[in-house]
Amino acid sequence: MSILIFLVWLASLFMIKGPQKIGATYMTLNNSFYQAINEELKKATDLKGDILYTRDPALDVDKQCQQIEEFIEKKVSVIVINPVDGENEKIQQALRRAHNKGIKIIAVDSQLSDSSYIDSSIVSDNFRAGKLSAQYLMKNNRTANILVLRHWNALSVKERYAGFLATLDRTNYQITQNIETLGQTDIALKQTLKALQQGNQKFDAIVALDDQSAIGALAALDSLALKDSIPVYGIDGSIDMKKLLLSDPNAKATVAQSPIALGKKVVQTCYQLFDRKKVKKEIIVPVYLLTKNNIKNYDVSGWQ
Repeated sequence: MSILIFLVWLASLFMIKGPQKIGATYMTLNNSFYQAINEELKKATDLKGDILYTRDPALDVDKQCQQIEEFIEKKVSVIVINPVDGENEKIQQALRRAHNKGIKIIAVDSQLSDSSYIDSSIVSDNFRAGKLSAQYLMKNNRTANILVLRHWNALSVKERYAGFLATLDRTNYQITQNIETLGQTDIALKQTLKALQQGNQKFDAIVALDDQSAIGALAALDSLALKDSIPVYGIDGSIDMKKLLLSDPNAKATVAQSPIALGKKVVQTCYQLFDRKKVKKEIIVPVYLLTKNNIKNYDVSGWQ
């Protein structure tokens, strides 16, 4: 009987496996950055005949929690999450339930504050992104009162801010106002207009910790006919921001991430997890500076 059991077990090792299931939820899909990450996943799953469920919570914590519960019900093997709020306990509880069901979890682009149940976090070098932004600002402005635009729920943005602060010479450069934009262009436009029109604060530079916000700030400056007046610095290396570096006198620089590289790392890690291979707990993807001076050396028609 024991030999028969062994033979059945051995045969099971060579049985054809059914399609693998992946559930992916990003904080918002109105940002082409996340679309580019997801496209790498889609290409891989289509090629291999696997199943990808992609969801957009539209910056809503409760919706993202519902999507995680849906993935659990669908019995996915891996959940790929870009958290709406990396410190939110509801999201973390939902992910812990998935983890307890044996589902592997990959965080992409932004970490979660508790990584004990996360198999791998795949992020850009966000601290360095903030550092590069500060260095280039100081290179181009001898002194500055700085308006910062940020999406504070994203731990990746907090890392960028930490890198920026750690590098900035606080004697000659002062952050005079922080504005919450949720990483959305329309909110950044309205909030930047409000800050500029108040008149009680002069800004010598605008530092946006994502390109969506930088684009909103540039639109605000344009609407006030403030051409070549306040330099705007972004982070992402988005298609639109790269084009603005070529055309808008206020667009100064952006620190480029690579959603394509992030997506490829997600794909590689997913399939390592499927094969029960050991994966790295944290994977950091390099970033680099794009400016008016070097943008002509890069492709501006797509993501890097």
